[in-house]
Amino acid sequence: MTRRRFLALSAGTLAGVCTGGIAGCAGWPHAGTVPASMDAASFHAARRYTRTTFGRIAHVERGSGPAALFLHGFPLNGFQWRGALDRLAPYRRCIAPDFLGMGYTEVADGQSCAPDAQVAMLIALLDALQVGRADVIANDSGGAVAQLLVAHHPERVRSLLLTNCDTEEDSPPPALLPVIALAKQGRFVDEWLGTWRGNHALARSAAGIGGMCYANPAHPTDEAIETYFAPLLASRRSRDFAHAYAVALEKNALAGIGPALARSRVPVRIVWGCADTIFSAENPGFLDRAFGRSLGVRQLKGSKLFWPEERPEVIAEEARRLWAAQGDQA
Repeated sequence: MTRRRFLALSAGTLAGVCTGGIAGCAGWPHAGTVPASMDAASFHAARRYTRTTFGRIAHVERGSGPAALFLHGFPLNGFQWRGALDRLAPYRRCIAPDFLGMGYTEVADGQSCAPDAQVAMLIALLDALQVGRADVIANDSGGAVAQLLVAHHPERVRSLLLTNCDTEEDSPPPALLPVIALAKQGRFVDEWLGTWRGNHALARSAAGIGGMCYANPAHPTDEAIETYFAPLLASRRSRDFAHAYAVALEKNALAGIGPALARSRVPVRIVWGCADTIFSAENPGFLDRAFGRSLGVRQLKGSKLFWPEERPEVIAEEARRLWAAQGDQA
């Protein structure tokens, strides 16, 4: 499908089932309303663990039917997708795992946290959950993992909605190098994440993760800070795996991936926050050219790296549009 046909078909499909935008789509539990995003207590209550050779993988699920897999950024976890999960649960079995070394996943002794290991873990998780193929939605370092998944296991990916993330030419981005350097010294978790957890105003300031990665000065919220950072600060073991995750990003895991992406027939839609200061402004265009079946780029003025957390309605809109264009009228 060409991007022109994608835009025409998706606009017509959504117009046929919606009034007043995505909030009014038929199929919501209450027409004309948008479900409230789950809070931290609901997120923790919904968490399940699946045992694999990689460890006990923490994940949250919402909904039923064909699967959608949500891949979070660094140093976040599946809580990043809470707003999108609730909006898309009427249409998909939404699965949001925590990567190895991040969130609440319990990593096996000696296990690598490198991007290729994350891909292998996801395949094992999908197998354990009896999921053959999934629509993948990804952000940040999760986007690099998603590209590897498409390149090496295209039969497991039905579609890909890709947001701000690495590319073969920008991995890791220069802005991440100080984090990697601190992680090598075993200092990043305590000196950055621990400081932000102890001072939420600093975390939301221009010098914190808020100013660096969020457009809304109210983000990350108090409960998000606790949900993201508490598990990484819980023990020496959790600190070590979080550092291992960051250090593993130093090597460009996407080097040489170009031919596989060009051959891929997985439909890909790219949505990019244009105020991102972490990844290059050239990345969305690069990704658009890299994929064999790109359906184009949507640019979000004023949005930064972690915009999917702030604008879940855009994720829901673009996901439904992408799925509808592939013949899913659900």
